[in-house]
Amino acid sequence: MISWRRNLYVLFAVQLLSTAGFSLVFPFLPLYVKELGVATRGSVEFWSGLVFSSQAATMMLSSPIWGTIADRYGRKLMLIRATLGGAVLIALMGFCQNVEQLVILRTIQGCVTGVISAANALVAATTPRDRTGGALGLLMLARYGGIALGPVIGGIIGDMFGFRESFWITGALLGIAGLAVIFWVHEDFQPVARSERPGILESYRRLITAPGMGGLYTLGFLRSLGQMITYPVLSLFIIELMGQQAGAASITGLMIGSAAFTSAISSVYLGRLGDRIGHNRILLASAVAAVLLTLPQPFVTAAWQLAILQGLSGFAVGGLLPTTAALMNLWAPTGNQGATYALDNSVAAAGRSLAPMVGAAAAIWFGIRGAFGMAALAYLLILALAFHVVRSASAEGRVTRGQALKTAGD
Repeated sequence: MISWRRNLYVLFAVQLLSTAGFSLVFPFLPLYVKELGVATRGSVEFWSGLVFSSQAATMMLSSPIWGTIADRYGRKLMLIRATLGGAVLIALMGFCQNVEQLVILRTIQGCVTGVISAANALVAATTPRDRTGGALGLLMLARYGGIALGPVIGGIIGDMFGFRESFWITGALLGIAGLAVIFWVHEDFQPVARSERPGILESYRRLITAPGMGGLYTLGFLRSLGQMITYPVLSLFIIELMGQQAGAASITGLMIGSAAFTSAISSVYLGRLGDRIGHNRILLASAVAAVLLTLPQPFVTAAWQLAILQGLSGFAVGGLLPTTAALMNLWAPTGNQGATYALDNSVAAAGRSLAPMVGAAAAIWFGIRGAFGMAALAYLLILALAFHVVRSASAEGRVTRGQALKTAGD
């Protein structure tokens, strides 16, 4: 009998290590691009943007394929691929001689990695459904904890040891995570008979057309868009609010870290609460809170006001993640956990790819505050869609909490 709790705790550590490792290089990645230089043509700014966007774009395309393979051959295998593959590719980035090589490796990284979706699928497949919200919330805690810690640690390592060494240290962290999966994570995987397996396109057609799933995936896209849309101009807005550049980078990092920290805390608490009272209620309440806390941000007059609102809105956004993930597990066709969370990862990557461009365009057309207005609009759309999803689930009698499944089976 598989100990789902042991799996969960090991995967928590794996998620924390891998997310911290992947985000560790963020603070100095543009500086590394500048240090490497361009071997062919194009500006450093262009290649720096490509370094970030290439990974998200290829992950968007490759995640659905890996998800289907996970449902056919096992989710643990996909998690090993993501961690150890990432370890090798990140370590190789420390040997790059120009930015073109770095972009190629980042592009391949997007094709090979995908720890978050693989870990979510494995937890969803091995955890009792009445505990899904809390379990996925714990993974969100690890995810946001890594996002909060990684850039801080990366900045320190980059200053102390250098950029190249930081990539090697990150590769080692991912390697440790991969070994932990091999030796301590267990999956009693029962593959579907070959004659009963649908093709990749048919598998995803069934998934998207399952009641409620299209709305949940749209929510995932909008959530990713709303979270990332202000990133290109956040530090510029802080400079505008402070009237000086000194200290702006530190305050920006603090804001991102505080939002990640509050998201981590709320994801665990609200995920478990959703298991008891229904994830539809948490989804709707989190969407309302996100709107109320994002709407005032374009109108702040001081950096401390923005910092408080960013931290509080992080708590609201943290509630959106485990609830949508848990509802996906409840509403998706049985045995499709790999495809379910791979597609979720794909649409989130699409949101991350589009968000910087939308934010930059809004800043050009409406000023920096316009980007924060666009973030508020994204959360308004989330609220409207969440209301529709909740109302439809109620009308159709769909299960919205694991406890209902447990009671029905007793």
